[in-house]
Amino acid sequence: MNYSHSIYVFTIILASSVSILAQQPYFGAGTDACTTQDISKSAFGYFCNGVNRSCQSYLTFRSEPPFTTVSSISSLLDADPLELSQLNSVSQNATFNTNQMVLVPVNCSCSGQFYQSNTSYVIRKDDTFLNIAMDTLQGLSTCHAINAENNEQANNLIIGSRINVPLRCACPTKNQTDDGTKFLLTYLVASGEFVSLIGDKFGADTNATLAANRISVNGPTIFPITTLLVPLSNPPLSSQVVGNSPPPPPSTTSAPPAVPVSDNSSKKTWIYIVAGVVGGLVALALLGVVIFFLFFRKRQKKADPQFVSDSFEAVEKPLNKKVEDESEEFLESLSSIAQSVKVYKFEEVKAATENFSPTCLIEGSVYRGTINGDFAAIKKMSGDVSKEINLLSKINHFNLISLSGICFHDGHWYLVYEYAANGPLSDWICHHNGDRKSLNWTQRVQISLDVATGLNYMHSYTSPPHVHKDLNGSNILLDGDLRAKISNFGLARSADGQEGEFALTRHIVGTQGYMAPEYLENGLVSPKLDVYAFGVLLLEILTGKEVSALYEGSNTNLAEVLIHVLHDEDAKENLSNFIDHSLQGKYPTELAIAMVGLIDNCIRKDPSHRPSTDEIVQSISRFMTATHSWEMSFSTSGSPHRLP
Repeated sequence: MNYSHSIYVFTIILASSVSILAQQPYFGAGTDACTTQDISKSAFGYFCNGVNRSCQSYLTFRSEPPFTTVSSISSLLDADPLELSQLNSVSQNATFNTNQMVLVPVNCSCSGQFYQSNTSYVIRKDDTFLNIAMDTLQGLSTCHAINAENNEQANNLIIGSRINVPLRCACPTKNQTDDGTKFLLTYLVASGEFVSLIGDKFGADTNATLAANRISVNGPTIFPITTLLVPLSNPPLSSQVVGNSPPPPPSTTSAPPAVPVSDNSSKKTWIYIVAGVVGGLVALALLGVVIFFLFFRKRQKKADPQFVSDSFEAVEKPLNKKVEDESEEFLESLSSIAQSVKVYKFEEVKAATENFSPTCLIEGSVYRGTINGDFAAIKKMSGDVSKEINLLSKINHFNLISLSGICFHDGHWYLVYEYAANGPLSDWICHHNGDRKSLNWTQRVQISLDVATGLNYMHSYTSPPHVHKDLNGSNILLDGDLRAKISNFGLARSADGQEGEFALTRHIVGTQGYMAPEYLENGLVSPKLDVYAFGVLLLEILTGKEVSALYEGSNTNLAEVLIHVLHDEDAKENLSNFIDHSLQGKYPTELAIAMVGLIDNCIRKDPSHRPSTDEIVQSISRFMTATHSWEMSFSTSGSPHRLP
C-alpha cells in the first residue's frame, strides 16, 4: 500500500469514525409525503453509524386485526415466534387484545447506508406503499423506504405478489455504548404521547432519548405514526408495555398534530454535550494511533490460495505457515475495523458445539451450535477465507445466508452462520434412495423466486457486483418457513465489468452439470454464469431429478430434454412425464410450460441470449402471482383449473 493510498484510507476511516459519534435524526412531519422529491434521507431509515453493523434490536407494534396473534405478528414482521412469545410473556398460540402493545425482537443490520430489519409482505386489495407503511405497519416503515426496495412494482401492485419491506431499526453509536446503552427500541408514537412519558415507560433517561433522536431540548416535538428510538441498557420487559396502550393511531388521511414536550433537564443535556465532545476527541486521537500502526507498518504480501480443476471439483493446494500467520493478521484487522461480525474465542465455539460432538454434526465439517440460546451453523474451514468474510460482512439480504461471527484457532477458521432449520434444497427436490421430503407447487415457485432475488441482489446491488460461481441445490438452504437462502460464497468473485462483459480465469472450479459452456471451454466469467446454473437448478426443482440424471440421453446439452415439452404437439401430455411425479398433477399446466420456457432461456449456449437476473425475478414474480390465483381456484374445487 503506497503512502497516498494509505492517507486516503485513513481519511475515509476517520470520516466514518466521526459518524459513529453521531445520533439519529428524528423523522416526523412529512412521513406521508410520498410524492415529495426533495426528501430527507432519514425517510429511508436510520443511518448505519453505530459501533456494530448488526445487532439485536426491538420494535413495538400495536395488535390490530388481522395481526392479533403471536404467529401473525411474527409473520408480518419476520420475527421468531418463540422469541416474541417469550419477550411478551405469553404462549406461542396466544392472541393479544386489540390495540395491545407488543414487543418484537428483530435482527437489525446495515443495508447500504441505512439500518433495517427485512421482512416481506403479500399485496392485498387496495394496497399502496403509503397504507402499507402507515396503516398496516403503523409507521415502522415509510413509503419512501418501501419504494426504494421495490421501485419497479410501485405503479403495478398485483394482488398476491410479494414485496420486500425494510423496517426501521438502529444499533447504538459509540457515545451511546459508552453511556451504557446496549439496545435501541424502535417505538411507535401514538397521539397524546411525549418523549418523557415514553422514556419513563422503559426506564430511559429523557435527555438520552432526546439526544438519540437529535430532538432539541428547547422545542421537542413528536408526531403520531412515527418512530422514536429509545436507548435501553437491558432488553425491554412485557411489564413495561402491558396496560399502557394509548388510543389507536389516527388515519393517514388526517394531518398528525404536533405534541410539544416540556423538559426541565437542560443543564444535564449540556453536560452530555460537553462530555460527548471531549470523549469524541479522545476517541479520534486513539483511533488515529491505531490506524497508523495498522496501515503504515510494513506487512508481507499475502499469498492467495490456488485452486485447480480436478474432475470439476475444487481442490485447494495446502497453504504454508506464512498464510496462516497472515490469516491471524487479517483476523486482527477484521476485529478492529469490520464491525458486522463478532470474533468468538475458540472456547465459545467449543461450548456451542458441545466440544464438536457428533450429535451436533450436520454434514461434513458443519456443526449445529447453540449461542445465546439460538441455533447457529458453525463451519470449520482451512485456508484463506478472507474474501468470503469480506463479502458476507458487507451484504445484507433475506435470501443470502448471513455470517454472524468468526473464530480462528490452530490454523482453522470457524465461521458462524445463521441456522437454516430445513437444510439444503437438494434434500427436498432430488431423489435419494427413494426417500425425500416433499414440496408443493407453490413452495417450489417461492423458492425459485427467493434464489433469483438473492442472485439479483449480488449481481445488481452489491458494490462491486459479485458472481456466485457455484450455485447448486446443496448451496441453497431452507429456513423454518421453507424460504431459500443462498450459501457457500467460497468461490464468489467480483464481476470485472457490466453484465454481459466477461473476465477470464484459468482455474475452472465448480459443480459438474451446473457450469456454463463458456466457462468450461474458455474460462469466461460473468453474471450469466449464475444464470445458467439457476436454469439447471430450476430444472431440478421442476423435475425432481438430479442434474446427472437429466443429462442421461442428452449427449450434447440440457436443452434437448426440454424439446418435447416446448415444441411437440403433445407438449401437455409430455409434461406429465416431465414434472416431478410427487406433485401428482397438482400444478397449473400452462404455468409449468411457461417455467420450462424460462429454463430454456437460462441455459442457452450463447450467454448473451440468457436473461438477466432482474428479468428472471420479474418473470417468476408473475408466476408467483398466477400461482396464488390458481391455488385459490384449486382449493375451492379440489381439482386443477386453467389459469385465469
